[in-house]
Amino acid sequence: MLETRDLTKSFGAMQVTRGVSLRLERGERRVILGPNGAGKTTLFNLLAGELAPDSGAVLLAGEDITALPVARRARRGLSRSYQKNTLFDGLSVEENLGLAAAVHCGQGMRLWGDSLARPEVREIVAEVAEMVQLVPHLHARVSEVSYGVRRQLEVGVALATRPSVLLMDEPTSGVGPEMARGFHRLLADLPRSLTLLIIEHDMDLAFDVADTITVLNYGEVVFDGLPEAARGSRLLQEIYMGDWSDA
Repeated sequence: MLETRDLTKSFGAMQVTRGVSLRLERGERRVILGPNGAGKTTLFNLLAGELAPDSGAVLLAGEDITALPVARRARRGLSRSYQKNTLFDGLSVEENLGLAAAVHCGQGMRLWGDSLARPEVREIVAEVAEMVQLVPHLHARVSEVSYGVRRQLEVGVALATRPSVLLMDEPTSGVGPEMARGFHRLLADLPRSLTLLIIEHDMDLAFDVADTITVLNYGEVVFDGLPEAARGSRLLQEIYMGDWSDA
């Protein structure tokens, strides 16, 4: 469903991504792990089209999308949620979801005040709000809701574009243990037709949701396999300087 072939990116003399090759099957849940500076976010920026690679290719459903900008990748089914909130604080939760759904319905250039007037947009908003547990907060202004709800909304906005592949950059960043457990349940309940690629620092979440784990270190793939194999990998324990046996 999503594939990279020898993806490489440098900033000046620093090579941040080194020949990264990955292949995600439809419906797969893959978690990317790695220490700070491993190149995880740069890889996501390359996949989403926010950065152009120096060499290599990105393919979506067999189509080479390496040269496509962010918006055209999104229209082909590749969506992303960010580590930091990128929401419209002055609008309601419902209106934020409506804007994303309107883009999917082909009315992205219309004023946001009109987006919720369309039945197909309202249908998507209602479905996504239920999926990410936002129904009680639909009419609240984003500036007034908790950080945890904003994180849920970030995922909801991405889902409202009806992606086939969703890139999630540390969805539990900055939330407490209870909210993190809620994200575990949220991710587990997402439809299996959706392919997920997740950057995550929470080991419990990584091992809980992943079908496959990929580990980056200094921009290179140093491990790619099943969670059970990752748990017992001495190389991974050395990279993280800790013991994951209790993770």
